[in-house]
Amino acid sequence: MTLLAALHTTAPPAAPRRRKGERTAERILDAAEALFAERGYAGGKLRDVAARVGLRTPSLYNHFPNKESLYAAVLERGIRPVLDVLTEVVEARERSDRDVRRVVEKTMALVGRRPDIPRLIQHETLSGGLHLTPMLREWIQRTFARAYEMVEASSASSRWTPDQFPLLVLAMYHVFVGYFAIAHVYRDLNGQDLLSERAVAEQTRFFGDLVATLFEEESARDGR
Repeated sequence: MTLLAALHTTAPPAAPRRRKGERTAERILDAAEALFAERGYAGGKLRDVAARVGLRTPSLYNHFPNKESLYAAVLERGIRPVLDVLTEVVEARERSDRDVRRVVEKTMALVGRRPDIPRLIQHETLSGGLHLTPMLREWIQRTFARAYEMVEASSASSRWTPDQFPLLVLAMYHVFVGYFAIAHVYRDLNGQDLLSERAVAEQTRFFGDLVATLFEEESARDGR
C-alpha cells in the first residue's frame, strides 16, 4: 500500500477522551441531580452524593468545594441550555427562527437529557417561597423573563393581551415541568414509561401542536 493510499484509508483521529477528573465530576453532578430531585436542596447531603458515586466525602471536595457550589453546577448544567434556547428565540431577527415547534423540540430534547431537573424544581417550589433556594429562584426568574420576552416577540402578541402573557408563560411552564416531574409516579401508577424515547417523541409532537395553537395569530384562526 502506498503512503497516499494509507492516508486515505486511515480513520480520522478520535476525539480526545475526557480526563478522569472531568468524568468523575460528571458522575458527581449526575448523582447530585438525582438526590436533589428526590430530597430537595435541604435534604441532599454531600456524604450521600459521595456514596452514590463511590467516593469518600473529602474526595468530593476536590471537585466541588461545598454543597452550594455543587447545587449551582447542577442548575447551570440543567437550566442554562434551556435559557440559551429562549434567548436565541428572543434575539432572532427572522420570524422563521422563532418557530414555536422548533423551540418545543429543542426544549424537550434538552429536558429529556436531564429529566431529574423538573423534579428538582418541583420539589423545591412545592416547599414555598421562603424555602426556595436563592439560586433556584434566580434561575426560574431568568427563565420566566426570557419566556415572557419570547411571547412578546412572537405572533402570540396579536392574540393574547399583555396581562395574559404571564399566564401563557405559566401554562407552558406547567406543561413542560409537569410532564417530566410526574414521570416516575405515572410509571408506578399506569406502568407507562413517560421517559422512553417513543413517549418523549410523541409528547414532543403533542406539545408542538399545543403550543402552536396557543401562539397562533387570531387572524389565522378567524380565517379558517
